[in-house]
Amino acid sequence: MIVINKEVSATKVNEGFERKVLATGGSMMSAEMHIKKGVSGPYHTHPHEQISYVVSGIIEAKIEDKIMVLKSGDSYYAAPNVPHGATALEDSVMLEIFSPQREDFL
Repeated sequence: MIVINKEVSATKVNEGFERKVLATGGSMMSAEMHIKKGVSGPYHTHPHEQISYVVSGIIEAKIEDKIMVLKSGDSYYAAPNVPHGATALEDSVMLEIFSPQREDFL
């Protein structure tokens, strides 16, 4: 599968938060998140493994009880069913990889 980013429509998650589903296949998928300054991805859990990579901007990530400020080039891993979330401290773009695929995103 080849995905041309500019040909993918974004889905509004909530005000100031958009998601683009990129390459998917097998048991993996990728998604690009665009988050405006001050907007939070809700603190949540899901049965998927997740790696999140900060493409641009600065986010405050919370995984269980640990809070870290992450900048462009930083990443985190959230194991299945581990509570996590993020808040954009400035306009940010994140690349997220999930396994298995997030059926709720498709």
